Parts: sequence; C-alpha cells; structure tokens
Amino acid sequence: MTDSELMELALTEARAAPTHGDVPVGAAVALDGRVLARRHNERERTGDPTAHAEILALRDAAERAGSWRLAGAAVAVTLEPCPMCAGALVQARVARVVYGAADPKAGALGSLYNLGSDPRLNHEFEVAGGLMADECRALLSDFFAARR
Repeated sequence: MTDSELMELALTEARAAPTHGDVPVGAAVALDGRVLARRHNERERTGDPTAHAEILALRDAAERAGSWRLAGAAVAVTLEPCPMCAGALVQARVARVVYGAADPKAGALGSLYNLGSDPRLNHEFEVAGGLMADECRALLSDFFAARR
C-alpha cells in the first residue's frame, strides 16, 4: 500500500469527524500491505481527551495484529501528531509515519518537537510530512471557519 493510498483512507476518516462535532483529523495504519485500522477524532463524541485519531487507530491496529508491537507498520495521519500521539507511535514501535498538514502549535514530529527521531527515546521511526498537505489543511480551515 502506498503512502498516498493510506493518506486517502485517513482523509476519508477525517471528513467523518465533523458530523459529531470533532476536529477533522483522520489516521490509518497498514502492516504488510493490509490496512489494520482507520479512525478519526472522537473527543467530542466520547468526552475522552485521549480519543485522537492516532490513538484510536493504534488501539484497533494492535487488537487486529494481536500485539501492541506494530513493528513494520506505516501510519498516515492528516495532521502532524501532537506529543501524546507521537509518544504512542513511539511506544507502538511503528516504522513510518506520514502526515499531511504541519501543526506549528502542537506538532511533535518536526514542528515543536521531534519525538519520532529522538535518539534518547527507546524507538525511532521514519517521518515524512506534507503529503496531500493542501487537502488536509483545507479540511481544518473549513471546519474552523464554519465555527467562527
């Protein structure tokens, strides 16, 4: 599965989040060429501050894989992961993360922090940002513009 195909799945998920008042962020996880999980933000829907797309997708992927170790997995997310989600990606031992829009206020894979490539942590993974960034940014811009 290509990064673009995985990001398309994440974008589809992101588009579903506003239907229940959540910020349009989506994530998808693939391992060995098959999609293990795809989710979108559900903080508003569930009242759970940890219900970010990445966390939910990692939980589902680990359940389907039968292990919390997702070594070799690729993750696509429409917005650069925050510190909580970047930490979860480190803990899951993923191999690669691609994201769409950078997050200068909370991004932890290059904007504010570099948790995916910090040699002080127990795991590092490949990071590529900017995939389909315009489309990912537009979802967020449109969502917040409608709320103002």
